[in-house]
Amino acid sequence: MTIRVVCYGLGPIGLGIARLVVSRPEYAVVGAIDIDSTKVGRDLGELLGDMPFGVKVHSDVSAVVAETRPDVVLHATGSVLSQVAPQLNELLATGTNVISTCEELSYPWTAQPQLAAELDAAARRRGVTLLGTGVNPGYVMDSLPLALTAPCVVVRSVRVTRIVDVAQRRVPLQRKVGVGITRKEFAQRVQQGRIGHVGLPESLHMVATSLRWQLERFESSIEPVIAKSPFMTEMGRVEAGSVTGIHQTARGFISGREVLFLDLWMYFDAPDPQDTIDIDGDPPIRMSIEGGVPGDIATAAIVVNAIPSILRATPGLGSMADIPVVHFP
Repeated sequence: MTIRVVCYGLGPIGLGIARLVVSRPEYAVVGAIDIDSTKVGRDLGELLGDMPFGVKVHSDVSAVVAETRPDVVLHATGSVLSQVAPQLNELLATGTNVISTCEELSYPWTAQPQLAAELDAAARRRGVTLLGTGVNPGYVMDSLPLALTAPCVVVRSVRVTRIVDVAQRRVPLQRKVGVGITRKEFAQRVQQGRIGHVGLPESLHMVATSLRWQLERFESSIEPVIAKSPFMTEMGRVEAGSVTGIHQTARGFISGREVLFLDLWMYFDAPDPQDTIDIDGDPPIRMSIEGGVPGDIATAAIVVNAIPSILRATPGLGSMADIPVVHFP
């Protein structure tokens, strides 16, 4: 049976998702949604750099869903849950399953319990599933470490280190981590919540809750990584002493002991990119992925590969720790 899919949000990540869905014979892209006036009215195939295939981009969400009757909407419009919640509620009201790349949706029960409860109730009323996922949060620093605890009879602590060389990633991500700005501007953006990786606390709480750990407190930090020498980027020259990226952490404590440590480095020309997971348990488990999991292509793959899982999942708002295991294909 062909699964009918609507793609909502056609920025770089959304188009990557659409491109992958189109390549899979088990799926049919029946609709495309974006508010960008330069995209509305164009054929999705043109935006993907291919020949037109008869799916026009529209801005009217309800009309597209009513006309196409999709099995699932793949949503990629923003990182902040409060901003995208109206979009999600509109989709859920149509009785459609939704997979979203919104980072704060990956595990919102701790930071935004009321909004999480409202979205869960909306999905349950219509008998559909809502999931927030991606490479991080959604996989590398939360659901993958959880999977690795399966052979443990005891888990004492979990440490995850992710090092990303943003020189190998798209320019919007480089801007997101502050490449080229001053220390002062970095500090201002941190205070305004306008810089850094979104979703690290969500990953922390997904792991803690899934392991049935009651954290007595948790801490987070974000600091700039500073360029030691000048270098060139697509955005121009970055001088020594300027920001070249971020170092961000999240820690969880029980009885004064650190049981969770998520350590994220994202900066230009970072040496030895990797994803490393250390589980202090019986038996101890250590896994390291040399080069790290590539962010953009992996996010698209995880979103698309999650489609069968949410179609089998219990209705409501779920996390990657709740739904059937996501895997290729």
